[in-house]
Amino acid sequence: MVISLITVGRRVCHVLVDQGSSADVMFLTTFNRLQLSMDQLKPYAGRSYRFTGNKVEVRGYIELSTTFTDNLSSHTSKIRYLVINAPSAYNILLGRLALNKLKAVPSTRHMKVKFPSLEGAVITIKSDQEKAKRCYKNSLKTRGGIFSVTSRPSKEDGMTREEIVRENRPEPAEGVEEREIGRKVFKLGKSLSIELRDRISEVITRHLDAFAWSAADMPGIDPDFLCHRLTMDLSVWPVRQRRRKFNEEKPQVIREETTKLLKAGHIREIQYPEWLANVVLVKKANRKWIMCVDFTDLNKACPKDSYPLPSIDALVDNTSGCRLLSFLDAFSGYNQIIMHPRDESKTTFMTESSCYCYKTMPFGLKNAGATYQ
Repeated sequence: MVISLITVGRRVCHVLVDQGSSADVMFLTTFNRLQLSMDQLKPYAGRSYRFTGNKVEVRGYIELSTTFTDNLSSHTSKIRYLVINAPSAYNILLGRLALNKLKAVPSTRHMKVKFPSLEGAVITIKSDQEKAKRCYKNSLKTRGGIFSVTSRPSKEDGMTREEIVRENRPEPAEGVEEREIGRKVFKLGKSLSIELRDRISEVITRHLDAFAWSAADMPGIDPDFLCHRLTMDLSVWPVRQRRRKFNEEKPQVIREETTKLLKAGHIREIQYPEWLANVVLVKKANRKWIMCVDFTDLNKACPKDSYPLPSIDALVDNTSGCRLLSFLDAFSGYNQIIMHPRDESKTTFMTESSCYCYKTMPFGLKNAGATYQ
């Protein structure tokens, strides 16, 4: 959807309303045409990426008063633009930050954007379809070099997929201080003030029982409060998959992972199961194996529970502008939810020595995400 706006006393056309963008972008060519000075740019410490994952060269950001009008009413607001050095068919990209600030409701079906004015009237801006078509055709011509940055190394460069992942994995932007709290070691960023680090340490000390270092530290959720049930189609017959063969390395990994699950109490041995699945080993980026179970046949017999999961866009936008952000790693969160006793046998998987079923909710079940939420 392409519209126009007014900023720095000039009308700017070819403005793309991009609901998928987490930032409002002004391209450097547009910045220069508006005769703005580079001294007006403020440094930008973050990083921006294309949807392909390539980094974008950000020169800085600038806040400009921007006016939107439909010739009947108008709305002026300060928009913070990231100035990016990249060829583009558009002059400005309006992302979710600006749309949320304007309380705008874009409709691609009606090709319009509506938002309230300061006086309470509803401003309706129509998209210019002819300009939108021209911009789209021009963007196709320049798709190969939209951003002048170093792209991710490819496999043709002699790098494996694991090496590519490690090469592009973000590193901590600061040093960390290790503190022993309750005989456990925590890492706190050195960029935090000493007073703030002390306050965080006090909070951790008071809630030390909320942290888990192993599966034994997780008591689980009371089954009277919540347990995972399988809603089955009664017309579907149980499926016993044919046993798959593995090379010399994988059986040892399966034995080790099975032993861990047994010690943690997540699985138990079972005989004469009706449903039987194979295990699948997947190598992670750190070259370690992770064991999964092929629940393909079981999932086919279960109708989908379309529980509305939280919108990632809304979660990201809500954290914008916050001074501190705390990440919660829900370690083995699925394994804290108990399987209903009557459905345990349906999660049976086979190993070279025996068959086991899950006592806790495993990964891979179709409706596990809905129960976890």
